[in-house]
Amino acid sequence: MKNFIKHARVICLVIAMLGVAPLAHAQEVIVSAAASLTDAFKDVEPAFEKAHPGVDIIFNFASSGALYKQIEQGAQVDVFASANPKWMAKAVSGGFVVEDAVKVFARNSLVLAVPADNPAKVKGVADLSGSVKSIGIGTPETVPAGQYAKGALTEMGTYDALVPKMIFGESVRQVLDYLSRGEVDCGFVYGTDAVKAGKKVAIIEEIPLKKPVTYPVAVLAHSSNAEMAKTFVEFLQSAEGMKLLEGRGFKRP
Repeated sequence: MKNFIKHARVICLVIAMLGVAPLAHAQEVIVSAAASLTDAFKDVEPAFEKAHPGVDIIFNFASSGALYKQIEQGAQVDVFASANPKWMAKAVSGGFVVEDAVKVFARNSLVLAVPADNPAKVKGVADLSGSVKSIGIGTPETVPAGQYAKGALTEMGTYDALVPKMIFGESVRQVLDYLSRGEVDCGFVYGTDAVKAGKKVAIIEEIPLKKPVTYPVAVLAHSSNAEMAKTFVEFLQSAEGMKLLEGRGFKRP
């Protein structure tokens, strides 16, 4: 035991003589972000961490509704990035986010897409009431892309009639997977998701919306690292952040 203590003291002395400081724990910033932001935020991560040494960005990707419910149940989150204002408004009304802290940092588009070979020969939304047998759509109650699609189809007066054909996904990325694997005749996804799929998916048309697809972001009121979380939000709105987002097909707010 005495020898162990002696050796430990020697090691400490050597470290002190060499001027080597103990390893510090990285500052963790937990970001809960909409599934459609996955690729763009994975581009943002190394750029932000390079600009802020010692910071570790930890992402949690899912549908905006699922993320909000996690926050509501007490999940430790520093930043919430939603795919539409609805869930951010709930976060504000629930006291999880201060309204003045909410910033819209990007826009997207909603498109009707098909598997690359388009087996059902879909030419547009008008065809959905015809021979189309399956339509991929995010669950409107929790998936913003599904909510936008439902709103557009309701405006057209066709949503209720099309429900029997709908295959619901837990996130917009799940709908994209359905399309990529040819498991549905067509589906509603964001323009950025269709671009991500490359040659596996083809865009048929952009869906006109009363309100644009906007992405609000905010630091959580109970964040344990509020200052760095705020810095991350500011980075998203910076020239470098916007360039990375645009590289994945997002538009400026």
